[in-house]
Amino acid sequence: MLDPRLPRYQWGQEVLAAVDLYNDGSVPEAEEDQLLIVQGGPGEIVQVGHHAEANVPLYMVDFGLCVLGCLEEEIVPVTEAEAGG
Repeated sequence: MLDPRLPRYQWGQEVLAAVDLYNDGSVPEAEEDQLLIVQGGPGEIVQVGHHAEANVPLYMVDFGLCVLGCLEEEIVPVTEAEAGG
């Protein structure tokens, strides 16, 4: 069994959406495939978990309009974005 991959980001960290985020069916109040958060939308990590099957960290991000589960490639810390990162 593989050790869980350690998360790069932490609870409470401010992030931006690195890509447009669409409803994958996890937000029942919205149409499936509806655009929820545009690239650059600000959020805060409110929980850090782990997707066991894929062995990757999973971040619950509060974007204000909704809380979404995001992978590392879907978010970027505000500090990195400000640095051109």
